[in-house]
Amino acid sequence: MSLRKFLPAAIGTLLAACCGVALAQVKIGVLYSATGPVAVVGIPQRNSVALLPHKIGDVSIEYIPYDDASDPTQAVQLARRLISEQNIDALIGPSGSPNAMAILPLMAEGGIPMLAPVGTPAVVLPMDDKKRWVFKTTQNDSLIADAIVAHMKKNGVKTVGFIGFNDPYGDSWLKEFSNQAAKAGITLVATERYLRSDQSVAGQAIKLIAAKPDAVLVAGAGGPTVLPHATLVDLGYKGKIYQTHGAATPDFIRLGGKKVEGGFMAASLMLVLDEIPKTHPSKKVAQGFIDAYEKIYGVKPATFGANVFDAGLMLQRAVPEALKKAKPGTPEFRSALRDALEQTKELVGAQGVYNMTPQDHSGFDARGRVMMTLHEGTWHLIPD
Repeated sequence: MSLRKFLPAAIGTLLAACCGVALAQVKIGVLYSATGPVAVVGIPQRNSVALLPHKIGDVSIEYIPYDDASDPTQAVQLARRLISEQNIDALIGPSGSPNAMAILPLMAEGGIPMLAPVGTPAVVLPMDDKKRWVFKTTQNDSLIADAIVAHMKKNGVKTVGFIGFNDPYGDSWLKEFSNQAAKAGITLVATERYLRSDQSVAGQAIKLIAAKPDAVLVAGAGGPTVLPHATLVDLGYKGKIYQTHGAATPDFIRLGGKKVEGGFMAASLMLVLDEIPKTHPSKKVAQGFIDAYEKIYGVKPATFGANVFDAGLMLQRAVPEALKKAKPGTPEFRSALRDALEQTKELVGAQGVYNMTPQDHSGFDARGRVMMTLHEGTWHLIPD
C-alpha cells in the first residue's frame, strides 16, 4: 500500500481508538455440507456465501464457514467452536435437516439466531422456547405438499404410494403429506423408507408397485432423490411420480436422465423463471442471484443456494435494527437481532416473499412455490 493511501486509514484508526470508538463487526457462522451425502445441497450453499453482503451500513460482516461433511456429530462440534471460539452473532446453516435438528439446542442455549436453509419444518414447528431462535429460509413441507396434493386431485389420483428418507426430512413429509392427502380424499396405500446412503431400493419399489397406486411421492433431497424414481421406472411402474422441492437440483436431471422425464415437482420459481410472469415480486431478485452466481462459477445455481442468499437479505434488513439497541458480539445484540428477524415483513427474496411472525418463522406463502413438470430435460411451469 502506498504512503498516500496508508496515512488516511491509519489516522482514522487512531482517531477511533483515541475517541474510544470501536470498529463494529458482525460475525456470522456458516455451516454447510460440501462433502458427504448432502453435498448436492451443500455445495451451492457454500458457493453462495460469496454473494452475501460483506458490509451492512457502516458495519462490516465477517463470515466464518465450515464444512460439516453431512455429519450431525461434526455439525455439533463445529457449532460449539463457532459459539465458544468465534463468538458469532448468528449462524446460517446447516444444509441437512438432521444436522439442523442436532445443533438447534446449542443455538438456543447460546441465544444465537439461526437461519436454517433446510427442508424439515421441525426446526421451527411447533414453536417453543428453543425454536424461537430459528428462522427457516426453505419452504415448509405444508406449502409444497399443498401444491402437490392439489395437482394430484385435479388429475384424478385416488391412491398414492410414499417413499421417503428414514430421517427427520422423511418423517416430516410422511406426516404432512398423509394429513393433506386424507383431507383431499386420496388414500395412502403403501409407505416405504430408505437411507440417504442406500445404493438400492428395489425391495421398496417392488412393494410400492404391488400396491398399484395411481401415483408415488418421493420425499428425499439432493442426488438420492433419483434412486427411487429411476428404480420405479426400471421396474415398469406407469403411474405418476412426484418429487418434493428436495429434488430441485441440476443433478436430479443429470443423474436421472430419461428415467425422470415426466416427473412432477412443486418447488421454487427459480427453476422455471423464464415462464414466470414479470409481475411476480421475486422474479427480478431471483434473476439477479442466478446471474451473479453464474458470473462467478460459470453454472446456474441449484435453488438450495438461494436459501443462503435469502438469509443474507434477511440479515441485511435485520442487522441495522439490532444495532440501534446493542453492539455486535454481545448477548443483547443477538437478542435484538432475533427480534428484528421476527419482524421481517414483505421481504422479497429469490425464493419468495417472507413475512415472519412469532408463530411462523418460515414466512412463505403461495408466492414461494410453483408446480412444474420435467419435459426434455427442462422443468416447465404448470399453470394453476
